[in-house]
Amino acid sequence: MDPRTFKAGQVIDGFRLVERLQAGGMANFWRVTRDDTAMPMLMKVPLLRLGEDPITIIGYEVEQMILPRLTGPHVPRFVAAGDFERPYIVMEFIPGPSVKSLLEKTPLPPAEVATIGAKIAFALHDIHRQHVIHLDIKPSNVILRADGHAVLIDFGLSRHDQLPDLVQEEAEGPVGTGAYVSPEQVMCNRSDPRSDLFALGVILYFLATGERPFGEPQRADSWRQRLWRDPVPPRRRNPAVPPWLQEIILRCLEVDPEARYATAAQLAFDLQHPDHVVLGPRSSRTRHDGLVAVAWRWFRSRRVEPPRRRPALTSHLANAPIVLVAIDLETGHESLSQALLVAVRRVLATEPNARLACVNILKIARLSLDKMEDEQGRNPHLGRLIELKHWARGIPFSPERITYHVLESTDPAGQIVEYARNNRVDHIIVGARASSALRRYLGSVSARIVAEAPCTVTVVRVHSDDGDDAGAQKS
Repeated sequence: MDPRTFKAGQVIDGFRLVERLQAGGMANFWRVTRDDTAMPMLMKVPLLRLGEDPITIIGYEVEQMILPRLTGPHVPRFVAAGDFERPYIVMEFIPGPSVKSLLEKTPLPPAEVATIGAKIAFALHDIHRQHVIHLDIKPSNVILRADGHAVLIDFGLSRHDQLPDLVQEEAEGPVGTGAYVSPEQVMCNRSDPRSDLFALGVILYFLATGERPFGEPQRADSWRQRLWRDPVPPRRRNPAVPPWLQEIILRCLEVDPEARYATAAQLAFDLQHPDHVVLGPRSSRTRHDGLVAVAWRWFRSRRVEPPRRRPALTSHLANAPIVLVAIDLETGHESLSQALLVAVRRVLATEPNARLACVNILKIARLSLDKMEDEQGRNPHLGRLIELKHWARGIPFSPERITYHVLESTDPAGQIVEYARNNRVDHIIVGARASSALRRYLGSVSARIVAEAPCTVTVVRVHSDDGDDAGAQKS
């Protein structure tokens, strides 16, 4: 089947060709319809011509295996696929601009860069949870839906944790798009989800500065330089880039995956809360690393070998959860606060790569206007923030992995659940106050959180017969 002979109105396996769209490097695209389907659809026809790069054939086979297994708003819905005699993939047509269309407007304002980056990070987290590493994240492979979701397309170079890695088995050497390929991909390691975070870091750098951090190298031997050479800091190219954004971007672009964000959800968390980003040496960097650091990385790159055993993707995500602890700072509940501290220590002792969000809800009145200051002239929001940080002093955890949030709401339980959902929280730790007739009648905050939360919830209680004895119950 030669896609060059296709014409509008032609019917292929029940799909009517309506409009030819702009062709890609390895495929042609058509808008199609089918009598029994109202959803707008796209037919992707790979260019499997004699003499074409074999990766085109491999990519078609990989995508038709992976795409039907993916669900959710961050991927196009799979409809049908042909065979090798008549190869095609029909999927949902996603209206909306690609991130590539934004490049001509760069550099973008920092807030816009962060918003776009968080959308892509959430999309990556979603496919990672479905056992897939994309491995070809670039602006043209990200479409922005009208509803705000980022949609990832083109899974021809991807790896599914539970399927054979045909690209690894059949391709010679590293594959990918030169400007976005990660250092570990250069070393033919396709098993690390943080490779997608490196590529997202390249996109963030481009959106913030108008330039790519490593240029546009076309040859695999040129890609190796990123194993030892770090990029020019974004603030050197665009002084309007704030320190928090440079900290995020350079962390994504670290040569060593262990120095990057552990998960896409943790990256999205920082992009959504720039005021809470802990600024380290990366944030103030104005030039490349020195000769000694570069020479050391070059030496290490000569000795690195791809891992013999592929770690399970789900295990990687499970080892780096986002944990939310909801702390009750009201007077008279000090024992419960201490019990929460003990529970958090226990959780973090087994989760060294976790991200901890310390949250307190400042309950506000439904009808009356709340005062900005108390009787002593103090700002209650700032006061709660200070109390939160004081409470967390006893947690032996890296400061860059802890953030503090005072949220105002008339509905504490609803606010905590919403926060957990919006930030892809994996585990909530919340205290339960002593029972009372009124609380049994109205329902407790902890009970509502257990019922409505999208994740694991641990409820911490203080036994009524001994205020120093605490218990925890998971749901």
